[in-house]
Amino acid sequence: MSTVNPEPLWRPDPQRIEKAQVTRFQRWAAEHHGAPAEGGYPALHRWSVDELETFWEAVTRWFDVRFATPYARVLGDRSMPGAEWFPGATLNYAEHALRAAATRPDEPALLHVDESHEPQPVTWAELRRQVGALAAQLRALGVRPGDRVSGYLPNIPQAVVALLATAAVGGVWTSCAPDFGARSVLDRFQQVEPVVLFTVDGYRYGGKEHDRRDAVAELRRELPTLRAVVHIPLLGTEPPEGVLEWSALTAADEEPVFEPVPFAHPLWVLYSSGTTGLPKAIVQSQGGILVEHLKQLGLHCDLGPEDRFFWYTSTGWMMWNFLVSGLLTGTTIVLYDGSPGYPDTGAQWRVAERTGATLYGTSAAYVMACRKAEVHPARDFDLSKIQCVATTGSPLPPDGFRWLHDEFAESGADLWIASVSGGTDVCSCFAGGVPTLPVYIGELQAPGLGTDLQSWDPNGRPLVDEVGELVVTNPMPSMPVHFWNDPDGSRYHDSYFDTYPGVWRHGDWITVTSRGSVVIHGRSDSTLNRQGVRMGSADIYEVVERLPEIRESLVIGIEQADGGYWMPLFVHLAPGAALDDALLGRIKQAIREQLSPRHVPDEVIEVPGVPHTLTGKRIEVPVKRILQGTPLEKAVNPGSIDNLELLHFYEELARKRS
Repeated sequence: MSTVNPEPLWRPDPQRIEKAQVTRFQRWAAEHHGAPAEGGYPALHRWSVDELETFWEAVTRWFDVRFATPYARVLGDRSMPGAEWFPGATLNYAEHALRAAATRPDEPALLHVDESHEPQPVTWAELRRQVGALAAQLRALGVRPGDRVSGYLPNIPQAVVALLATAAVGGVWTSCAPDFGARSVLDRFQQVEPVVLFTVDGYRYGGKEHDRRDAVAELRRELPTLRAVVHIPLLGTEPPEGVLEWSALTAADEEPVFEPVPFAHPLWVLYSSGTTGLPKAIVQSQGGILVEHLKQLGLHCDLGPEDRFFWYTSTGWMMWNFLVSGLLTGTTIVLYDGSPGYPDTGAQWRVAERTGATLYGTSAAYVMACRKAEVHPARDFDLSKIQCVATTGSPLPPDGFRWLHDEFAESGADLWIASVSGGTDVCSCFAGGVPTLPVYIGELQAPGLGTDLQSWDPNGRPLVDEVGELVVTNPMPSMPVHFWNDPDGSRYHDSYFDTYPGVWRHGDWITVTSRGSVVIHGRSDSTLNRQGVRMGSADIYEVVERLPEIRESLVIGIEQADGGYWMPLFVHLAPGAALDDALLGRIKQAIREQLSPRHVPDEVIEVPGVPHTLTGKRIEVPVKRILQGTPLEKAVNPGSIDNLELLHFYEELARKRS
């Protein structure tokens, strides 16, 4: 692919560069830790991976990480998997998340917004008080360090309080959003055997109330390890028999007591999408998440006490955990509980306006939906406080970069666009935003500090300006400490380290450009490989979904027994559109001219919809397996899919083709 982009879309002005925390960090690290004073971000990044231990020690000092007991060294063992960070140290994540209460008690720590779009503040002092009260009650219920505490909760302040109270006592937090069905939740929670469950009676979404009391009753029946269930009456119903009431557990005025735990002590369990089996239960540590998120949010997102941080997410996605960590930098975080498009497509922009968001994060899909719906964010809303719009979930297409830039530029705004990419597996970004670097259309600005991100060929040779596997050759503090119920570590090893021993292979195709920027091409396990030419599915989607008739698409490449290769493109059409010869011709012409003649699909097939995981990602591999003849129940975990009915179309197609 060509990575010649002579002119960046955006350059930070000198004032932004000078004010950026990463600039000040580099200057300070040069004085105190031997970092390069010149050369800007590229030189700082090179130093951060070459001098890994020195870099992470500098991060802990710059952000004043409070160790209850000191560490013996930064990295006791750097092998992967199994790297040992800060051996001997103890600390507490929740203590750091609540530090701003000491200096800014009456300012908002949280801004909670529902579909009325009216923000409701929770001050730092009130957040700290509620965490103190709840932590004391958890201890009274017998919760001890290492016990699991679960939440079946939407993105509301109570979820943040419950997470922080769990961390304060040394418990291990895990959560699912209440739009997950009971079976899907049990696939996750039964693995970790929680002792406490926080739950709502229902939630509001798309202007409607959704009663979840039956699902909660099933969770209570099927989780025998529960000692207590805590009821949060979001819809105003009476608590069921035998449960505790949230208001009673958080009424006291108590200072939180923070349990010092080892650096590698589990903080939370996140889950992979689980599309082809039980979700992986990914365990990340208190210390690892603390230092990784301080680096990511403080240096890369440039967040501090003056900022308001809004990312559209739910408690079932790692971005919620990432959002909560905004508290570590003293930032006010915005919790939006509602539909991304209610009452209209501009809903998220309205939330950003009314909360004064300075960093607004969303999905690439939402940006493209706004573009198609002809939403004009900077014209129709007062977004003058926004410094950065960040996107993740899938690669932001070039048209998305251009549209965002042009919409804001018309109002005179100097918008930094940060497309970021990482994973639930590390609850962070491998590559993404840097406030001091230019932005090139369709590209992530740079790999993250301390992350030796490379593109490798099948023989483990690094590639520049060529498509290869995304690998990370050094350990990151937020890499999983282990998977739950994986006693010999084999599932963890096979997930990331079976291709290149000792090197993390993530499963994405990327290009690292000669400028140091990064292009993401989609999952490498669903790669399109025509006549030896590899292409990521994201490249196809970006071209096809520019056409106004296409609402969404799904492309699959299937190796056939006779050595052939069948590549169908499934299209979900916009209302009123028809898949006639004219549209077929335009789809094929767009792919042929903008991508490659080899990647023109063999067939274009209209579908009633594109299935997604519960966190909104297109499910390419399970559909591929169904089309290869795998029975639906073996190809996919039903509880992980947003609309199982859609898969019957692909099942029927496979039957006809056989």
